[in-house]
Amino acid sequence: MGEESSLVVAQAVQDAPIISSYNDRIRPLLDTVDSLRHLMITREGIQLPTIVVVGDQSSGKSSVLESLAGINLPRGQGICTRVPLIMRLMHQPTPEPDLSLEFNGKVVRTDEEHVSEAINLATEEIAGFGKGISNSPLTLEVRKNGVPDLTMVDLPGITRVPVHGQPENIYDQIKEIIMEYIAPEESIILNVLSATVDFTTCESIRMSQMVDKTGGRTLAVVTKSDKAPEGLLEKVTSDDVNIGLGYVCVRNRIGEESYAEARLEEARLFETHPQLSKIDNSIVGIPVLAQKLVQIQAASIARNLPAIVKSINDKLAMNVAELKRMPPKMSSVSEAMTAFMQIIGLAKESLRKILVRGEFDEYPDQKNMHCTARLVEMLNQYSDELHKHAETKPAENFLMEEIMVLEEAKGIGLPNFLPRTAFLTILQKKVKGISSIPISFAEKVWNYVEEVVISVIMQHSENYYQLQLSFRRAGHNLIAKMKERSVNWVMEIVEMEKLTDYTCNPEYLSDWNKLMVQQDAFMTYVLTNVDWPSVIKLEGFGEIDVTHLKKYSHVLQQAFDLKMRSTAYWKIVLKRLVDCMALHLLLSIGNLVNKEFEAEIVNELMGPGGGIERMLEESPAVASKRQKINKSIELLKKSKEVVAKIMDKIGTYND
Repeated sequence: MGEESSLVVAQAVQDAPIISSYNDRIRPLLDTVDSLRHLMITREGIQLPTIVVVGDQSSGKSSVLESLAGINLPRGQGICTRVPLIMRLMHQPTPEPDLSLEFNGKVVRTDEEHVSEAINLATEEIAGFGKGISNSPLTLEVRKNGVPDLTMVDLPGITRVPVHGQPENIYDQIKEIIMEYIAPEESIILNVLSATVDFTTCESIRMSQMVDKTGGRTLAVVTKSDKAPEGLLEKVTSDDVNIGLGYVCVRNRIGEESYAEARLEEARLFETHPQLSKIDNSIVGIPVLAQKLVQIQAASIARNLPAIVKSINDKLAMNVAELKRMPPKMSSVSEAMTAFMQIIGLAKESLRKILVRGEFDEYPDQKNMHCTARLVEMLNQYSDELHKHAETKPAENFLMEEIMVLEEAKGIGLPNFLPRTAFLTILQKKVKGISSIPISFAEKVWNYVEEVVISVIMQHSENYYQLQLSFRRAGHNLIAKMKERSVNWVMEIVEMEKLTDYTCNPEYLSDWNKLMVQQDAFMTYVLTNVDWPSVIKLEGFGEIDVTHLKKYSHVLQQAFDLKMRSTAYWKIVLKRLVDCMALHLLLSIGNLVNKEFEAEIVNELMGPGGGIERMLEESPAVASKRQKINKSIELLKKSKEVVAKIMDKIGTYND
């Protein structure tokens, strides 16, 4: 192409807008995403398609953005971009540009002449004076004839060495911001690289590769092409750093060039330079970059919008469901009473299920709340403890206790009559020895039931913090009463067992007769055996040394009878203590759930100082949660309205 033809092409480039008719198609989609971003939908965990501009410090990021927007951005030494700068470029037919900044909840109007200064002032208000950075965004809206319809987020340039006035961890701060923006799969990474450096050493490349290993969502723009033209063709065609969306080489604006002059010089450079002219026209120049960005952005929005709509609907449904699960905000005592009785009803049903019916579907993984199973285990342990205490060394000093008691209980009268006082003395001693076990067991059971009852009450009243203290107090008082009744009952049972001996259970006579069958053989052995030591085996007692019994022949027969009677009867006593305890607990727990529980709670809450009116007060935590959910619902509803207007147009961009 001759010089005259080149000038014609260059002039055409200078006069044409960066991108034209495509704007009319992308604008509605982009407005939708921008509206969602303005609503801060990302706070709900919904990611938006975003072009994120990253680059090492002095890579030429600002120059690229200036060329796309046709305005001057802050320049200087060190980090120029200290906050995420959301640039909304909007083509408009009118020649007069319209620029504004939005930050900290306010909008500041500006113009092309003062936009750089306005950005600096806004940045200082957001990030403070000096050279520190902030993650609070600043939005710059540029409505101007000829600009591409694009929304980009410009992030601070990457620097490893802090300069004076910057924090020591400036690199880590910048990296954290960059990673937050480029990590979502919906983000398109615009990686700005200087032609003067080895791409493989660029920190921005390393960061983008951490989240986009294949490069499928990374586009590279190579700046300063005129500064290092040698080998640039090989660098962008060999693609050693996995740039999946390709490269675009551009020339930076120099000195006081206007943007139109800069575009003209850029077109001439890539058309006439001996080395740069070899690079394909489809990957050079700001207009090509703008076209690529618009197309990539449109495809990304169209691809992701259905998923965004689904996420909005899902999160809206989830928040509405969560709000419904929360207790309604009450405005009258009657409403409070209704809620109060619902709490009692639900708590009673939960207690009935876990304490009476043995159903634990409400607490499948909390074994401590599988109450009937735990109560059976405690009852079995109680029975084992009673029997182990009673069976302590039954063969040791065999019959000596009975002999001593008989010696002290003897009186003037016919021989061979078994004194009843002797039996009662033995019985009372045995009962006294185990009397603490039933009492301890009753206390243990009610301590466990108290934990369960309090846990259930607290669970069902968790949204009424102002009443939980009263509920807890009522639970403690109720269990204290039930425990006291049980302990008193156990003490009465123990006293009854001490008082007299009685049973209609035929097992007593049956066991006594079985044991007495051994009496004749026992007496004969003790009185006639001369071996030393003298040992005999008795059923129910094992091997017994009887050497010490020879000198008590005058009372031996009575002592044996007394031993067998007390042994047979003691089995009845132990069974009775276990059986009666089990029945007592079943009755007491049933009364607790079906009668005592509701009466105690109502008495506590409706009595003096109970204050059912306090249910009208909402806890700070619940109020805060309700407010947060309502805000989310409002935001999601607005977002749903925004996307509903654009969904019917998506097919246009998929054609």
